[in-house]
Amino acid sequence: MTTDHQVRRLRMFIQAEETQAIAAAKAGMDEKTARKYLKSGELPSQSRKGHTWRTREDPFERQWEEIRAKLTVNPGLEAKTIFDALQREKPGEVSDGQLRTLQRRIKIWRATEGPAKEIFFPQEHYPGDLCASDFTDMNELGVRIGGQPFEHLVYHFVLTYSNWETGSICFSESYESLSEGIQDALWELGGVPKKHRTDRLSAAVHQACNPEEFTQRYRELLSYYGIKGEKIRSGEAHENGDIEQRHHRFKSAVEQALMLRGSCDFAGRLDYEAFLKTLFKQLNAGRRERLREELNVLGKLPPRRMDDCKKERVKVGPSSTVRIRHNTYSVHSRLKGEWVEARVYGQRIEIWYAQGKVETLPRLKGENKYRIHYRHIIDWLVRKPGAFEHYRYREELFPGSSFRMAYDELKAKHVEAVANREYLKILYLAATESECAVEWGLRQLLGSGETISVEAVKIKMGSDQQQGIVDQVRIAEVALATYDDLLEWGRGEVANG
Repeated sequence: MTTDHQVRRLRMFIQAEETQAIAAAKAGMDEKTARKYLKSGELPSQSRKGHTWRTREDPFERQWEEIRAKLTVNPGLEAKTIFDALQREKPGEVSDGQLRTLQRRIKIWRATEGPAKEIFFPQEHYPGDLCASDFTDMNELGVRIGGQPFEHLVYHFVLTYSNWETGSICFSESYESLSEGIQDALWELGGVPKKHRTDRLSAAVHQACNPEEFTQRYRELLSYYGIKGEKIRSGEAHENGDIEQRHHRFKSAVEQALMLRGSCDFAGRLDYEAFLKTLFKQLNAGRRERLREELNVLGKLPPRRMDDCKKERVKVGPSSTVRIRHNTYSVHSRLKGEWVEARVYGQRIEIWYAQGKVETLPRLKGENKYRIHYRHIIDWLVRKPGAFEHYRYREELFPGSSFRMAYDELKAKHVEAVANREYLKILYLAATESECAVEWGLRQLLGSGETISVEAVKIKMGSDQQQGIVDQVRIAEVALATYDDLLEWGRGEVANG
């Protein structure tokens, strides 16, 4: 078959050779064929007629009008659904191997006769004009803290022009988390964009009473920083596409970084936060030039941050606890019966009394949870040891596994009242002396099988061995070149072996 390339060579040779026969021979074709293409002026591909006939009978020709009617009424119907219906309604007319034929025909119908498809319009972004943010669920990545699953969200903030991004860990899509997250981002950035776009978060948008309006607290936050708020329409997540796309890429980057790290387990939350901070720094490294353009036009920050907490006035109950956001927290027994101010932040709660902060508590996730600290109530519990056995929050009074094991050992060797009294004395010792030292003493007693008592713990705490405990372990910086040398040595051993 003559190709386009041969005809082009023919046209080139015909200009230089004396006869048409020589030009045709050099082009690799018959002289008669050469004459035909020179006369028509077309390439073979241009003169070849398209394939417009079927090579086999269409098995769906008789049912096509019925299929078309169904697609017209319900364009979302899948070919497999229609195929299965045909097999049920008209057994024997179509076989399993003809599914692909129907899929191709419906695909052609959608492209030539079907409804118009939704399209997306790329937007032009300008320096310092718009930032977007939203919460993203990180649980699918399997992060663990101290071996335990760490269920959390990340408040994710992005400048849409430069794609500069940052984020902070949180546990709910609350206003406090939103306020803390956006303010952390703005102060890290060092400036304020003109507009902020968010999803229809209940923290920012009224859900029931007026779904078209921002909440009062969110309006105050925007007004304080001089930012104009924007929200997307309900069910139209693509309108906040910048942050949605960054969610996907950010979580993919976290997943890859965890793979390189070789573990999803972190010793503590601070280690995980440092890991995320380093990752954001790496992601932003290639955006410095466009970020500089943004920084030149960003608005100025106010003199100080806006208070990003909600204040509640609560009374300390008879059991030295307060009820805050459907959860129970203990405070020091000195505050029993007093009215205190609870300042609820995204991840902590501060207790204020007489214009002074007296306590900082980690905020609990969910509802009907409780956090009781033994130091708050041990003064009176040691005086009323009988209340310990059936205390509603008794499980909170074991600061560590050694304390629990010691209590079980005491109960195994003494009657209930004696065991409770002796354990509370040990707990009081931890509150007044050192929890770490008491725990160390308990471990020694449990390990050696000695009788557990408060006096035995005191002896262990005063021992020379306990005095040598190092509170902090400092690990010298590792020289990575040493590992390189080791790898090179290993390769040499393999080559020689």
